[in-house]
Amino acid sequence: MLLSYCTNVHPAEDLDGVVAQLERYAAPVRAASGLDELGVGLWLPAALAHRLDRSAADRERLRAVLAEHRLVVHTLNAFPYGGFHDDVVKLAVYSPTWAERARLSYVLACARVLADLLPDGVDGSISTLPLAWRAPWTAADDDEATRAFARLSAELRDLAARTGRVVRVAVEPEPGCVLDTVDDVVAWLAPRTAADRPDDVRIDPEHVGVCLDTCHLAVSFADPAGAVRRITDAGLRVVKVQASAALHVADPSDPAARAAVGRFAEQRYLHQTRELGPDGTVRGVDDLPPALAGALPGEGPWRVHFHVPLHHEPAAPLGSTTDVLREAVAAVAAAPHGDAVHLDVETYTWSVLPPDVLPGGDDELAAGIAAEVRWAAEHLLDPAPAAAGRPERSAV
Repeated sequence: MLLSYCTNVHPAEDLDGVVAQLERYAAPVRAASGLDELGVGLWLPAALAHRLDRSAADRERLRAVLAEHRLVVHTLNAFPYGGFHDDVVKLAVYSPTWAERARLSYVLACARVLADLLPDGVDGSISTLPLAWRAPWTAADDDEATRAFARLSAELRDLAARTGRVVRVAVEPEPGCVLDTVDDVVAWLAPRTAADRPDDVRIDPEHVGVCLDTCHLAVSFADPAGAVRRITDAGLRVVKVQASAALHVADPSDPAARAAVGRFAEQRYLHQTRELGPDGTVRGVDDLPPALAGALPGEGPWRVHFHVPLHHEPAAPLGSTTDVLREAVAAVAAAPHGDAVHLDVETYTWSVLPPDVLPGGDDELAAGIAAEVRWAAEHLLDPAPAAAGRPERSAV
């Protein structure tokens, strides 16, 4: 697997901003991680992706900065379209949808840019949203999305033929979306990959697969190995894993636990919350405040869609789901094409952590991300038990 960290943790909407974030954060992260080269999973907002697509000079500027700081790009995050660090993001992150032309245009621009930035001999990946938020979504929208992905498949095949560079797009299921779970994305994608479907509604499984965000997987209370097996049994491939961990609340009826998890409620991002009932059913609400206000009964454990830094252990009585992350990565590694999967550390929530654990500046943020990268290298790529002297997880 190729390891990287996702730059959507940094606010930057233009080329100058991306160059500055690479110099200010990614270069120090590489040095602190002890790596000769560091993978960066670039987030390119739509306006910048289209600019880079049009300008060979701008791509060369970006390529030169990457090379100067020994940074490499093999994956992009094309889920947020723009404004990912606005004061309030919430449901806006799911627009435009895959029923709108702007989404396809954006992802294709990202694909062409990535093909030009890829190192020799390395395939590229791009993660994207699971069609849309669940409502409003109509049968007509679904038809438009199917045709968009069919065109995407054709364009990616043509890109590979013209450039010799393979770029795959990975659909990322997320709680609350049209494709909420791994089962949903398999049920939507697999029938559309049938060889006997017309070209305008056939999605090519060689170029379109699944992005497994392990925070989303944990929030769904899914079995990691079973989820990976369902993907591969359907003839699909895991293209990318977003290495992330959710908050776990073992006993949400405990006032201390509710007070502790309440510290993570904030206004920028959506924090979908799920409860595992005694009978095995999963109930859910779309954000943490309604859960705390009584929308969930609190009879079983909660999982909260809040990306916890991988190397941190939340202070008791909270926990995180790095066990799900580790099981998922092990299952993916053993699956077909497992060695070619991209592993992208995606903790975009550093800026909205509770005040007492919020990084105190650029240096602390870079040090925290570097600690995550080291943790991922040691526990995911080299999953042997931690040796003496290896950093253990620290409390938040």
